[in-house]
Amino acid sequence: MVTESPDITTYDAGLLGRAEALRSDAQLMDEYARRLRATADTLAGCPAAPEWSLPTLEKQAAACATAARQLRAAAQALRTHAAARD
Repeated sequence: MVTESPDITTYDAGLLGRAEALRSDAQLMDEYARRLRATADTLAGCPAAPEWSLPTLEKQAAACATAARQLRAAAQALRTHAAARD
């Protein structure tokens, strides 16, 4: 019985491609966090801003920063896994 082995090169390229996409997503999340913090800074001096807006923006910025760290960790795990298959 003959079985075909998976194409390791294609598999590894797929993992590396996914890792790059995760890294790119992490950069986007960092940018979103930066924008949210900038908005909070702008609203901090605005007396018309609702009192809930600053804590909400800060909480969302923190969530974006956390997501960015987790995406980077996932990307690194995929790169490590791909490298282990060499």
